[in-house]
Amino acid sequence: MAVVKQIAFEGSLAARLAQTRRQGISLFWLGQAGFVIEGNGKRIVIDPYLSDSLAVKYRDSAYSHARMASAPVTAEQLGAVDLVLCTHHHTDHMDGETLERLATRLPHLKFVIPAASAQIALQRIGVSAERLIEVDAGETIDLPGFRLRVLRAAHETLEQDEHGRHRFLGYGLDFGSARIFHSGDTIPFAGQDEELAAFAPDLALLPVNGRSEVLKSAGFAGNLTLSEAMSLCQRCDVTVMIAHHYGMFAFNTLAAEVIDAAAVRDPGALVRARQGIEFRLDGA
Repeated sequence: MAVVKQIAFEGSLAARLAQTRRQGISLFWLGQAGFVIEGNGKRIVIDPYLSDSLAVKYRDSAYSHARMASAPVTAEQLGAVDLVLCTHHHTDHMDGETLERLATRLPHLKFVIPAASAQIALQRIGVSAERLIEVDAGETIDLPGFRLRVLRAAHETLEQDEHGRHRFLGYGLDFGSARIFHSGDTIPFAGQDEELAAFAPDLALLPVNGRSEVLKSAGFAGNLTLSEAMSLCQRCDVTVMIAHHYGMFAFNTLAAEVIDAAAVRDPGALVRARQGIEFRLDGA
């Protein structure tokens, strides 16, 4: 049975990432849906939003996108990144400012992106097409250090482009010793349980900020609620879940205290993503 150990580290995340990589699998939260995952000697970054580009974009909006907390690192402080995964094209998941700086600093770095969003990715990251790894739901590909399973996600809807390719994706990372699932942004949809159970992750990284008709009408798609995310893991026999996608924008979040209260009621099965913590996956 998988266990997630929470190990507090001294100093900054930048200093921790500059250290020699340990054996096993470790995760670090970057805020929102962003994670650094270290496994099999590789450093994989998922959905990094490390800029203030959305605060600028929505400066005059009724929905301020000012950060509730500063980014824990800069793109430069992520160090030697081996691969970046983006689950979809929304800027807090595919942030051009963050990704372009990574691409410039690491000229051999490649980016896994939804094939349906390839043109958007090219424009935002500013790289040639050879540096993009385009994927679609249903695919399984072997990448350095792990095998990637690509699953569907419904960011309110199961949206597809004119070629039938899914715009919103979830990623299953199979390291051999353990499997981690990052759902991307999603709500419940028909077939979700079957797809997740077939991948059989030891750990799921799931959004918990929920959704509302008011935000939907304003153009902001929603996510799983905390109870929906926990129920999904229970139905699919996922041992541990890390709750994320909260604490970034005040108009679209869930209080940390709510997640902590649920974690007390379900010890070991629910963990809240936090800064200053190495989440170490053991016993898978």
